Amino acid sequence: DSVKSRAEAAWNEIAFKIKSTYARLLYLSQAQALTRESLDLSSRLEQVAQSRYAGGLAAQQDVIRSQVEKTNLRAELIAWDAEMRLQRARMNALLGRPSNADLAPPKQMRPAPDPSRLAFDALLERARQRSPALQADAAKLRATEQSRDLTYKNRYPDFTVGVAPNQTQNSFKQWDLMLEVSIPLQQSTRRSQERESEAMVEAARSRREATENQLSSELSESVSALLAATQMEALTSDALLPQAELTFKSALSGYEAGKVDFATLLDAQRQIRQARQTLIKAQSESQTRLADIERLIGEDL
Repeated sequence: DSVKSRAEAAWNEIAFKIKSTYARLLYLSQAQALTRESLDLSSRLEQVAQSRYAGGLAAQQDVIRSQVEKTNLRAELIAWDAEMRLQRARMNALLGRPSNADLAPPKQMRPAPDPSRLAFDALLERARQRSPALQADAAKLRATEQSRDLTYKNRYPDFTVGVAPNQTQNSFKQWDLMLEVSIPLQQSTRRSQERESEAMVEAARSRREATENQLSSELSESVSALLAATQMEALTSDALLPQAELTFKSALSGYEAGKVDFATLLDAQRQIRQARQTLIKAQSESQTRLADIERLIGEDL
């Protein structure tokens, strides 16, 4: 039972790594797309700045700033691409494939579970019943308890009875009866063995309690982080991102009309990119925490 539970724990760990790596791949894919969109937007802003500079309505510094912004975005794309190759190699290793094997691009994330299914007490109870780590410790505890029971049976004498026939030519005319009694006289040795077996039971019980406490702590942390990521995702998509888009449109109109400077326009552009980055980061964090909860409870939500 202990070995079977350890095998299940190993599979849970691999499943967690696959799920979290997939979430990271999807995050990187979305981050690359977002950076490319920002690069295209920076190119359009550069054209606006060049037009205003050509008309004597803006300084050359505005054009240079837009070009610097584009260079930074290209450097960011290089970093995203390197991280993407690393995560692909990691995923292939988890799947037992060559590190350079082709992988289909990630499509979409799993839907987040309903908050009603994230009640901590209910999840902890499921973990107590299904967690492979707890099951392995419980099996070890049962083994030590049975070993202790056998040790205590050494207090009583052992009886052995044997019956054997004696063959004479082709017939059995006699039977032998054997009776053997083993009396435990070495009391100090027996008591030492009993104390040892009791200590092993207490150690196994303490290990199981420590595993349960650790599991409870990690589960509480993951549930809290998942709820926080879900709330951050909702706040960003419902409030922060629309506000950033309105700010950018206002700044662009003001710059074209000569009412705001180019630095204000760049800052508004960065706010949009930061809001979208926050959104996809919250989604990725939600997926990672969901995978961790499933690893702890030993089954999918």
